[in-house]
Amino acid sequence: MGEEKKDVTRILIVDDVETNRFTLRDIIADMGFQPILTENGEQALKIVERFPLQLIISDIAMPVMDGYELCKRVKANPETRDIPIIFISAFDDPAEIVKGFELKGEDYIVKPFIPEVVKARVQVHIQVAENKKIMQEMNRKLSASVNEQLKRMEVEKQNALYVLLRMIKEYPSYDEDVMKRLSDNCKTLSEALQLTNEYGNQISDGYINTIELASQLCYLGQVGNSREELDRIRDRKWADLSDEEKEFKKLHTVVGANILQDVYEHSLKNDFILMSLHIAKSHHENWDGSGFPEGLKENEIPLSAQIVHILRDYDELVRKGSDFDTAIQQMEPDAGVVYNPVIFNVLKKIGRQIR
Repeated sequence: MGEEKKDVTRILIVDDVETNRFTLRDIIADMGFQPILTENGEQALKIVERFPLQLIISDIAMPVMDGYELCKRVKANPETRDIPIIFISAFDDPAEIVKGFELKGEDYIVKPFIPEVVKARVQVHIQVAENKKIMQEMNRKLSASVNEQLKRMEVEKQNALYVLLRMIKEYPSYDEDVMKRLSDNCKTLSEALQLTNEYGNQISDGYINTIELASQLCYLGQVGNSREELDRIRDRKWADLSDEEKEFKKLHTVVGANILQDVYEHSLKNDFILMSLHIAKSHHENWDGSGFPEGLKENEIPLSAQIVHILRDYDELVRKGSDFDTAIQQMEPDAGVVYNPVIFNVLKKIGRQIR
């Protein structure tokens, strides 16, 4: 057998009257298209499954399966529903014509048909179907291009964050293990909060991916500070610090936020940078409003900053030798005071998943 032509236009003719089939066959062949003939809807369905068709011309009143049922079956199949269907019938009752259109048939020709009319109608629907395919392909390519652009933009957003993270790694106070643990724990806690009624609508998969990176920038404002300077006040309670030491501790939230604000304004509203800004500025705010630098309280505090705050404090206790249960016991009096009580309770429940 020779190779089958892929660009041939096949038109299926369905009519139980032989004279009609042959007349339509000659009209279609004269147009340069390939006619395929059959006698009823049941046979037609088998041909539809076997050959790619560009158009179906179908009688309505036929034995075994009529034209309306054929149309219904063809249009119900996602693989064949785009094939145009032209009904031919001796009935010119408007109700019959409307029924054909309600079944999503494309046209209706009344017998006895005039060859020139058949040719004109067929040509129109072949051209419409071809234009539809062209538009679908253009939309597919456009969608692929847009998706690729969006992916590229997402990567570029993340790259801006990685540049800042590389800068943090140069700080004397940088501890890679601490950063990695904070990042992992923020991801884990966010995934758990995604399942809660309180925060499920705020935490998307994209949010989780963002906080996994952005959480590490809470330390951005410590630029230029030595580990000794930080350790000197880290383990002391706020009330025990001098005014000068309190201002020093506040400073890193303001410095980090200012750096990120400047980056954000020049990065086309990068959502990675925006979350990092919220974290850097507000990760020392307390649930009761007693924190700094702005004294925000409850859900005035960005959710991302609340998550980072509780996990930074947990991590500091772990680094001092506490296991999970001990750390939670030490933090529990601050639930509802320093920490969001909902987040604290979720943290308690997922202890086995927290590093």
